[in-house]
Amino acid sequence: MTCKDCDKSIGYKQHKESMDSLGIELCERHTRLIKKIILNNNTPIEAVQLFYALKEAGAHPMLEWWDGKKSVDIAISRVKLNIEIDKDYNMITHEQAINDLEEAMHSFKNGFTTIRIPHLAVKYYLDDTVQNILGIISGLKANIKAI
Repeated sequence: MTCKDCDKSIGYKQHKESMDSLGIELCERHTRLIKKIILNNNTPIEAVQLFYALKEAGAHPMLEWWDGKKSVDIAISRVKLNIEIDKDYNMITHEQAINDLEEAMHSFKNGFTTIRIPHLAVKYYLDDTVQNILGIISGLKANIKAI
C-alpha cells in the first residue's frame, strides 16, 4: 500500500484512516493536507477523488486552483479546463443556475472551458467520468493546436 501522492509506503492503520475519511490511499502528511484543503475551501470529497484519478491517468490536474475570481475545484491549465463538482445538483435554484451560467461565461471570455459534474457521476462512475474528461482534454488540445 502506497500513498497516491508521494508513493510512500503506508501501513494498514493509515490506509484504513485515509480510505475511511477520503476514499483514497494517502500517507499521514497528504491526508492532513487534503483535509485542510477540504476544510478551507469546502472542497467536495468527490473532487479530491477525481483529482487523484485524473492524476493517475496522467492529466496533470490542480486541486483548488485560483482562477483570479474564485477557487475552482479542479483545473487542467494546459488546456484551460476548469472542473466544478456539483454537490447539491438536485437542489439547484434558478438564481444558482444563472450564477453558474454567468461564471461559465466569464471563464469562457478568459479562454477557459468550465464543466460542472454532478458528484454522483464521480461517486458511482469514477472511471467513466475520468475517460470522458480525458476525451474533453484531447478535444481541447486539438482545438488549441488548430488556433
